[in-house]
Amino acid sequence: MLFEMWLGHPLIEADNVWGLLGVMCVSVALAIGLEQKYQWASRVSGSIIALILAMLMANVGIIPTQCPLYDDVVWGYVVPMGIPLLLLQCDIKRIWKEAGRMLTIFLIGAVGTVAGAFLAYYLLRAPFGDAQGLAKVAAMMTGSYIGGSVNFTALANAFHAGGLTASATVADNLLMACYFFVLIAFAGMRFFRSQFRHPHIDEVESGASGGDAAKTQAAAFWSRKDISLRDIAVNVAYAIVVVWAANLIAGLFSPLTPGAEAQGASAVLMNFVGRFLGSQYVWITTISVIAASCFSRQVERMHGSQEIGTYLIYLFLFVIGVPANIYTVVTEAPLLLVLTFLMVVVNMVFCFVGARLLRFDLEDAIIASNANIGGPTTAAGMAISQGWSRLVGPAMLVGTLGYVLGTYAGTMVGIALGA
Repeated sequence: MLFEMWLGHPLIEADNVWGLLGVMCVSVALAIGLEQKYQWASRVSGSIIALILAMLMANVGIIPTQCPLYDDVVWGYVVPMGIPLLLLQCDIKRIWKEAGRMLTIFLIGAVGTVAGAFLAYYLLRAPFGDAQGLAKVAAMMTGSYIGGSVNFTALANAFHAGGLTASATVADNLLMACYFFVLIAFAGMRFFRSQFRHPHIDEVESGASGGDAAKTQAAAFWSRKDISLRDIAVNVAYAIVVVWAANLIAGLFSPLTPGAEAQGASAVLMNFVGRFLGSQYVWITTISVIAASCFSRQVERMHGSQEIGTYLIYLFLFVIGVPANIYTVVTEAPLLLVLTFLMVVVNMVFCFVGARLLRFDLEDAIIASNANIGGPTTAAGMAISQGWSRLVGPAMLVGTLGYVLGTYAGTMVGIALGA
């Protein structure tokens, strides 16, 4: 690390909270600005740019790899507050009513993600060496490949993944760059067009569908919205109350987890119940979904929740890039890349085979798989970029449902594999 070699410490030391907070916030603002201005940055995504900036600054010694700001503030408060705000879009009744066929394929793909996690774990357990560490990554990627970064964040925290979080993120980001190009290529391949109907592609190619080509995907999705001081106050208060309630409920179930000396089937069952119901993130998800589904009219008046929640998750993504030591990435990421590759391939097989058997459209399969693997934002972004305007809403809806299912599925996979 360049600056540590010269100075004996990072350029901005661990106790310089305002300096580190400034670097973090400026980096995230820069990443978001680039994402919304340039096409190349939109394809890479602002979250990945923020992570890369953090990794570079940590590896050259500008910022420390460990400090209380990362652990106590970002992991302890920023992440739990961001999740309930993003889950406010999860009105289960609306998703079931409007998403239609895409929801069916999405759920089939979610099963494929879980199957891929088990397959990858058992194939790679021996060469990876750290079975528990691999189980943690499989759990995190299950949540991510059903939901998105919000679930990855929750599961990384729940299973105390530590340094594996950064390595898994690097492997995932590399694979995602290839995955999105492959999905877009599928839309133009003669083989896939011969196997599926493709009305949205036909509409675009005939010139019947338009759009603002000058905008990046990110700029089109994150267009300016009305937000007031009241909105900010209500959103922050809501997030804090949800996290508070989730911690209270989780605390009631945590004592059910048996000690290490407990044996037998009942001990296994109680371990599952105690760890699953004792997770604050399970209850954050549950409370948020109930609020979004039962109080949809009130939720619609809470403008800015998605923007605030996404910004908080961007801060987290910056932090997980900090401990990404280049040597660790080089030595650990290859096998983690194989794990993520296997999970994505199995998901795609389930989505496309399921769509073919049910005689659904090619565009439904592409966007449903994207909603699984990339989350609602990238799925909607792909629909926007391809001109499939009528699929933007369903993409957001089913992708948002993934936020609900991802944490549950990832938690169960992690416990089943011994994370």
